[in-house]
Amino acid sequence: QVQLEESGGGSVQAGGSLRLSCAVSGYTARNYNMGWFRQAPGKEREGVASLDSDGATSYTDSVEGRFTISKDNAKNTVYLQMNSLKPEDTAMYYCAADPVPFMGWAHGELILVRAPNYWGQGTQVTVSS
Repeated sequence: QVQLEESGGGSVQAGGSLRLSCAVSGYTARNYNMGWFRQAPGKEREGVASLDSDGATSYTDSVEGRFTISKDNAKNTVYLQMNSLKPEDTAMYYCAADPVPFMGWAHGELILVRAPNYWGQGTQVTVSS
């Protein structure tokens, strides 16, 4: 059974850093396309970062230069390093995975182009000013 489990969320002050982890079980992360999304209360879910199975990364404009997506194949874990956090980064963060690419670009934003098969339960990130 495929499972994704996020961790690493918490509360930080603006300018601080957090590293989110997405532990993958039931399949080999290196063979899958991975993505991080976030959803703030009252707002639509938005794509944050993607990591294709071939290693290519993409970021939505609002986090470019501050966030880094990576994976550790030995640990079967995908990470989202978040630096220079801002209050507007406050949201529930989710990871997602699928063997077929599921994210694309539109007007500087990462968007879902198809529904990925697997989602984690989310981890809360709160950034105070």
